[in-house]
Amino acid sequence: MSAARIIRDPKVMLGKPILEGTRITVEYILEQLEDGETIESIVGEHPTLTREGVEAAIAYARAAVQREAGAAK
Repeated sequence: MSAARIIRDPKVMLGKPILEGTRITVEYILEQLEDGETIESIVGEHPTLTREGVEAAIAYARAAVQREAGAAK
């Protein structure tokens, strides 16, 4: 994976945002971080995942919150 990208495909993981080329959801990554896992441990558990992928998931979630906050104004 050259540049980590978040995509949505209704045929994969019920259309939840995932890291392109995987079945790993943004939601799963955030849950792991919430449970105290480190980026390194998450990457270590998933051979298709990179640090950049985890960072892309975090950035995606941050942007979603910012969009939601902007829409609430």
